[in-house]
Amino acid sequence: MIKPSLLCKHMCRPKKSAGLALATVLCLSAAPVYAVPPAPPAATHADAPKEASKDFTGAAGLLPDDAVTHHTDTFAGHKISYTARAGTLVLRDDVGKPTARIFYVAYTQDGADPARRPVSFFFNGGPGGATAYLHLGAAGPTALTFPAGNPTDGANARLALNPDSWLPDTDMVFIDAPGTGWSTPTDPKTADKTFYGVKQDAKAFAKTIQLWANTNGRLTSPRYLVGESYGGIRSIEVADALAQQQNLMVNGIVMISPALDMGLLDTGNSILASALTLPSFEAAKLAMQHKLAPETAAHQLDEAYHYALGPYLATLANTPPTGDAARDFYEDVANHTGLPQEVIAKERGQPQPGAHDVRSRDGRLYTLYDATVSIADPFPEGVDNGDSPDPTLSGFGRAYGSAFEQYATKTLNYRTDLSYELLSMKVNAAWDFRGDGEPMAHQIPVLRRLLALNPTLRIFIANGYYDLACPFASARWVTEHIPVGRNRIGLHTYPGGHMLYTRPDSRAALARDVKAFLAP
Repeated sequence: MIKPSLLCKHMCRPKKSAGLALATVLCLSAAPVYAVPPAPPAATHADAPKEASKDFTGAAGLLPDDAVTHHTDTFAGHKISYTARAGTLVLRDDVGKPTARIFYVAYTQDGADPARRPVSFFFNGGPGGATAYLHLGAAGPTALTFPAGNPTDGANARLALNPDSWLPDTDMVFIDAPGTGWSTPTDPKTADKTFYGVKQDAKAFAKTIQLWANTNGRLTSPRYLVGESYGGIRSIEVADALAQQQNLMVNGIVMISPALDMGLLDTGNSILASALTLPSFEAAKLAMQHKLAPETAAHQLDEAYHYALGPYLATLANTPPTGDAARDFYEDVANHTGLPQEVIAKERGQPQPGAHDVRSRDGRLYTLYDATVSIADPFPEGVDNGDSPDPTLSGFGRAYGSAFEQYATKTLNYRTDLSYELLSMKVNAAWDFRGDGEPMAHQIPVLRRLLALNPTLRIFIANGYYDLACPFASARWVTEHIPVGRNRIGLHTYPGGHMLYTRPDSRAALARDVKAFLAP
């Protein structure tokens, strides 16, 4: 299984030893020059007095006061003037004592009607991942782009205007979870208990969203949540906490490469999880053989899905085959996945996506987050399965952290001596996956209740074909088993992996599909 060092940026996978899923996160030239339009109407942006940084001690005191900048840019042919506010909101305990300063960046279109203009609240996953991935990868006005032909070259990634920004269709608020990015608990000794758990996290996000909406006069705006990887679980829990604790209903949820239930990612203990991963292996094999064409992909993935949940799952659930029957089964799985038959046999038909002997082939080491992307294997002779680095988490994905610090300083005018915590292993290691009286919280029952209690709630799920961390088949399987509101869940798949938006064509297609989803 994946060691704690293999956080899924936008995603989750269980710790075998603890029986809990370890979420996977993901998931720079000069900044563009912006013209400065007139300031927006006072009703659109809050200018209420803020608690000054000098009122805080420790790391929380190193965060500056809010920074407000004004911009005009053209996205997909639409010229938009907008205001960016980078700053913090203060969370408090039951007696009013500050418990955290939550960092956020909000983009709001100048002069728009707040009653009609949607506002979307973004967060990433991990647990332990900051929002720089979605911010600079998918939806923000500026995007980090990797060199064409070399998607693993993080050293030469560059910031530029994002032609596929979601800003033409929605205001956006990117929120870093406590302990990630620049969101800083005021007392590190109590942060674990206060913030680092499924239910505590949802409560903190729900209050943060309520504070921003109330402060900015946006309580009547159409509201959307956007989560990636563990952010799928987070979005379900936050939607429930918003309704039950803040009396705010959301209009829709956008999930990108989501984890929907930790048990569905636990390939080390669940044959269903193994079956749901198999179609992503097959999609990657077809793509690398140049056999996955746009006009045939849907049919091919459908066939892969039915094989995985039919003959493959039935064989795993039955008495393990032996002799010729075992060899025939392993050969069949090898043909579907493109993995060596000896590896399939060694793993008894259940290839573990994070294992080195599964990811290492012909001197190349493939990433869990996109089974078509690889680097030169630093251990081609073999290494313990848990010690092999992942090219995304340990390599090019790290570029989002330094890129965001540069962007915040030069474009948002937000400066702090604190390092931006892109991936916090401390938060991940401390995470409490328990629910209310449950040894592990399960979000599918919560999602079912949300869809029944909110009859207009709509769900948009985006997956990359080649994502082995949060495979597309898991979203399809969950959706097929939803009894109420299934017709309000849209499934969308794109060429790419966990961070499907790193591919320009897929990022553009995602933006077009989200635009249609957000349309009234």
